[in-house]
Amino acid sequence: MVEVLYFAKSAEITGVHSETIFVPQEIKALQLWKEIENRHRGLADIRNQVIFAVRQEYVELGDQLLLLQPGDEIAIIPPISGG
Repeated sequence: MVEVLYFAKSAEITGVHSETIFVPQEIKALQLWKEIENRHRGLADIRNQVIFAVRQEYVELGDQLLLLQPGDEIAIIPPISGG
């Protein structure tokens, strides 16, 4: 069980700022993203633009194996434009 935090555009797409999801304790980063994307199909549109963080550390969406603990935070952070 991990907490997924959505920021900016990802929060707009999902309609929530956070949610708890159940995923395997050992999961590859890309598989974790796909689990989240399956819940919120609109995230596919920003997949190549997001910063993905696990326990406040940036993670590339690839084959990196994550060892998750209950309560870990996963952050989905799209690019933020300023003016």
